[in-house]
Amino acid sequence: MQRLRGENDGERGAVAVLVALLLVVLLGFAAMAVDVGMLYSERAQVQNGSDAAALAVAQKCAANTSDPNCSSTSPIATSIANKNAIDGLNNIKSVSLDLTNRKVTVTAGAQQAGGVPNAVSLFFARVLGSNTADVITTSTVQWGSAVAGRTAFPLAYSICQVQGYIGGALQLLQDHGSGANPSCNYGPSGATVAGGYGWIVQDTGVCGGTINLAVSEGGSAPGNSAPGNCAATLQKWADTINAGRDVVVLLPVFDAVTGTGSGAVYHLVSFAAFKVTGWTFSGNNSLPDSFHNTSPYVPSAVSCNGNCRGIIGSFVKYVSLADGYTLGPVDAYGATIVRLTN
Repeated sequence: MQRLRGENDGERGAVAVLVALLLVVLLGFAAMAVDVGMLYSERAQVQNGSDAAALAVAQKCAANTSDPNCSSTSPIATSIANKNAIDGLNNIKSVSLDLTNRKVTVTAGAQQAGGVPNAVSLFFARVLGSNTADVITTSTVQWGSAVAGRTAFPLAYSICQVQGYIGGALQLLQDHGSGANPSCNYGPSGATVAGGYGWIVQDTGVCGGTINLAVSEGGSAPGNSAPGNCAATLQKWADTINAGRDVVVLLPVFDAVTGTGSGAVYHLVSFAAFKVTGWTFSGNNSLPDSFHNTSPYVPSAVSCNGNCRGIIGSFVKYVSLADGYTLGPVDAYGATIVRLTN
């Protein structure tokens, strides 16, 4: 009996040691589950903060490199980064500008109230001797003018209708008619292609055509009315404008035309930002063919009715977050795009 009691005591001791070891292992797993989850959340917040800060600074630089927020001490960077943290705290380590290559790089780190910059306090992992972990992210944004991509609508316009009009009053850009649009002494007349209506060749199944300014040539498409596959696009524009929001689209600009009708070729030089106000592409004065094309929506000087066909709006300076465009140096036609590169 004595011997059996001793054996039982030994077994109990072994079990106790095994339980203690298992508890340590379980605590280790708890540390991993809780602390890794917290670190994942914190890193996501810091990454969102550095992404948003870099985009905000790049937008300021794209609009005006003399803007105080286009600097290594940009006040907007810290403000935007903090707004992307649940506790309202992120640490901006640095804002680096490369104006030559049109880039902004923001490095940010975690920040806890009263804590060490760039570090996050751990909980269960302290049992294993780890009190904090570094959380640091870097975001780079580039800006430039579009040099290739799909147009938002299959229309092209003369450089004469853009230069000198960016940020100006409303224009009526007519799609046909001799002398219908302004002309200039440094490019083609404002009238569109002889036998054509300003339409460009579309990509299959979409409203719009792919343009590459490096190739610099785009084909002409005939027809008086807007392409039928653009009805949904025009309806969406109308709904957006009726909701009180702006519709700004990038349209290709040409400085020369050869040929006529469907055989014409545009020499394309840029994408310009056009704020749409109204249009009429048919004698039918209802959506989607026509919208806000006469008084009281637009002044009589730019109204478009009867045999008139065209789009009403103004060329504007515009900084966009649009995807799908290849970027190049900033040109003089008002449209700039900013984009995360990592």
